[in-house]
Amino acid sequence: MRRGLRRLRESDLPSSMAVGSIGALSLGLQPILLGGLFTEARATFDEIAILATLEMLAIGLGSAMLSAIGGARSMRMKSGMLLALAAAAHAATAFAPTPLWLILVRVFAGFVEGGLIAVAIELIARSDAPGRNGGWFIIVQTLAQSAAAVVIALLIAPAWGSTGSFLLLAAATLAGLLFAPRLLDDYGPLSADAALHPRAVFALRPGLALLSIFSLYMFTGAIWAFLEPLGAENNVPSATVGLIVSVSLLAQVAGALAATALEPKIPYVGMLSFCALAAVVIAYAFTQSVSLPLFWLLSLASGFLLLFVTPWQIAMTVAADSTRRTALLTPAAQLFGGALGPAGASFFVTGADYRPIAVFAGASALISLALTLSFGLARSRHRGV
Repeated sequence: MRRGLRRLRESDLPSSMAVGSIGALSLGLQPILLGGLFTEARATFDEIAILATLEMLAIGLGSAMLSAIGGARSMRMKSGMLLALAAAAHAATAFAPTPLWLILVRVFAGFVEGGLIAVAIELIARSDAPGRNGGWFIIVQTLAQSAAAVVIALLIAPAWGSTGSFLLLAAATLAGLLFAPRLLDDYGPLSADAALHPRAVFALRPGLALLSIFSLYMFTGAIWAFLEPLGAENNVPSATVGLIVSVSLLAQVAGALAATALEPKIPYVGMLSFCALAAVVIAYAFTQSVSLPLFWLLSLASGFLLLFVTPWQIAMTVAADSTRRTALLTPAAQLFGGALGPAGASFFVTGADYRPIAVFAGASALISLALTLSFGLARSRHRGV
């Protein structure tokens, strides 16, 4: 056990992952939840786009701010408060009277949800195997999102619409109060070096690591946000694209499972460089005319990469600075990239030609590759010194 970390009980990590997964529920359910708001004319398409982007950015900020609010102490009380506030925000969304209220409530919900995600990330960053444990966290939250998506899509939304969907989300969040008392109340310091190097996160290597993560998630954000118009460019019906998105959840779980098994065996620089290069190839293929089977393959490969890279990204941020503060910013970098990727790609769309989206996504992946290799070089020079 690393110096500065309390000995963990068997329930500590699973309990924190359960709380964090509840915080991530709405993120995975955004297509269903926001689609319901649009279908019921509770908000326009542009308002839904603004809401989705701002909520993702708020989640990223919230995940980075928990440690600034009194550190990782009194975690049971903080988790209980965050769960109660998140449930209240979901319930308020169910009855929000105007689009403006919807946006304001979802931004508040995003900050609180980010704090819940940080409950897991803070403990994972302090564990002996942060990369592998990060992979398990991704698996747990994706399975929870998949189960909730099935219940909402088949049972709740057809009968009670968006109101019932958000009320179910509120009830599931309140159920998280069962896990809060089982949390480790005081996580302890991040590492023995945390107090000695308070500004380590502002150094070169942490910056390269976070920018590499941000750039790769700009690729995934751009591809997934505009998968339907990219399909239209290749005569893929929107119903087929919807099926691809549903099946991609299985590809994402497969990616997380594979990463959890492989992460201890493959160095992070090599694997992240390979994944960024694979993303460049996928983006290039989307700029060409592709057959339906190839479109399926490219789409599912993008979904596979989305979660496959996370354990190695966490390992890279842990290696970036000995304080482990950079590791806490991994979700923020991912969410900011995922939220800003579609916005950046949209600037290059002219008329009905959506192929520049793939060019933007490929450029983002190429930048991620360059940053990852630069990180590896900087890391090697530091170790040499």
